[in-house]
Amino acid sequence: MTTALIAMGSNLGDRYANLSWALRGLQAIPRTTLTWQSALYETAPVGGPENQGPFLNAVVSVETALTAAVFLGALHGIEAALGRERVVRWSARTLDLDLLTFGETISDDPALLLPHPRMHERRFVMVPVCDLVPQMRHPRLGLSMAELLARLPVEPGDLAMVRAAWGEPAIELSA
Repeated sequence: MTTALIAMGSNLGDRYANLSWALRGLQAIPRTTLTWQSALYETAPVGGPENQGPFLNAVVSVETALTAAVFLGALHGIEAALGRERVVRWSARTLDLDLLTFGETISDDPALLLPHPRMHERRFVMVPVCDLVPQMRHPRLGLSMAELLARLPVEPGDLAMVRAAWGEPAIELSA
């Protein structure tokens, strides 16, 4: 079994329901077990078109017997089932599932970049990663996730915890 970290985000529609639905989708992937989930955070959009609404973001950990490529395909299937369209890079979306790490795998294949090439540059990813595995070493950089997070600047209003435990009834937290 391989431990994988997945970043989850949504800023269209009922964001909370979208992420809760994605949790159920992850639990339905064959030979895969959801092991941990971070707190839920509201974050400012990074990059992409202007005037996007805020995201809800979290990170989850799974154990899987699938290969990285097959697992990534399952993540894309969950996104597509919730109406994710990949038209404009970093645009608003119902669901975004990014494979951050897959064990110690390092891959430079454009179809399967591991670890995620920008994860260590994004507080909205690294804060929830550190909820789960602050001492885990980044497979490529060799620093702990907590060390990488400590290097990132804090921008006022960039990230706020909205719920420590989540994933149950679909309730939109803010407009």
